[in-house]
Amino acid sequence: MENCFAWSDEGKDGSSSSSLKGPFNYIPPSPWQSAKPSSSSSEGRDSTALRIHSEAEKRRRERINVHLSTLRRMVPNSAKMDKASLLGTVIDHLKDLKRKAVGIDCSIEIPAEFNEVKVELVDVGNQHEFLPAACDDKLYIKASVCCDDRADLFQNLIKAFNRLRLTTIRADMMSLGGRVQNVFVLCLKDFDTSSSVSLSCLKRSIRDMLDSVISCSEVPTSNVFSSKKRKSKNILHCV
Repeated sequence: MENCFAWSDEGKDGSSSSSLKGPFNYIPPSPWQSAKPSSSSSEGRDSTALRIHSEAEKRRRERINVHLSTLRRMVPNSAKMDKASLLGTVIDHLKDLKRKAVGIDCSIEIPAEFNEVKVELVDVGNQHEFLPAACDDKLYIKASVCCDDRADLFQNLIKAFNRLRLTTIRADMMSLGGRVQNVFVLCLKDFDTSSSVSLSCLKRSIRDMLDSVISCSEVPTSNVFSSKKRKSKNILHCV
């Protein structure tokens, strides 16, 4: 037989070491049993992960620097500020803007659906941002007008104030759906504030003057599609 081997002669008398020779099959080791982890491949994976992490960190820092540069352009005198001071200044500025926005929302009056004129005195004792520091010999009046919006309304209101020698200190306007709300702060110099009769007469005069101005915008529903000539005559008559 091809794979059969005989006993050696030296082993017959027992004087010499004997070796057994017989049939056997050779089984090679498995690849996963003989293969050992390569140190070079492990180092390559580590270097790749480190490079990816470094590039991601670089991009993150670049984005942060771009945002900081934008904030520096928005905040004055911030060229030499560090990051913490810059962010603190921006946060304070945003809080101030939010506080002002809330104040504006509370002060805005939506125009009513009906015409309305309000005239009231401004209390000089309270601190108003639109009043000057020295206002002892001046009278301040707040006039509110709500009516239909039209092109010549504001101009006619200013002319009415000038006829009464009133100076406009502040004017706020809110328009919605063809209606407009105008709020004026007016000033009258050299006025005797101790006379209650004069105050009542002045308020009545202002109210009557404003009523005559806004009456020009009142158009009956049946005459909405009237001719332009008739509208112009009504406006001239009211003015």
